[in-house]
Amino acid sequence: MSYKHDQDKPRLDLVPPGIIEAIGAIRTYGVQKYKDPENWRKVEPERYIAALMRHLCKFLRDPKSVDPESGYMHLWHMACNIAFLVELYWDE
Repeated sequence: MSYKHDQDKPRLDLVPPGIIEAIGAIRTYGVQKYKDPENWRKVEPERYIAALMRHLCKFLRDPKSVDPESGYMHLWHMACNIAFLVELYWDE
């Protein structure tokens, strides 16, 4: 029997694939729009918070609503904004 010492590592296999696919779709849309895959790092966190709040308000009014510009659900945009904020505020 072989051993792998990974008991203290996060179980990334527990992440629902829908969140990964949603963020991937929004990122793909963003790269097509802005051309630079690293452009998101040049944006102030406050702008992601503002966008998150706008999408949240739309989502709260209609949970299945889509962003008229992208055609993707507001919930998906929220997930991507949160992912950006997690990366920007990560302290490791």
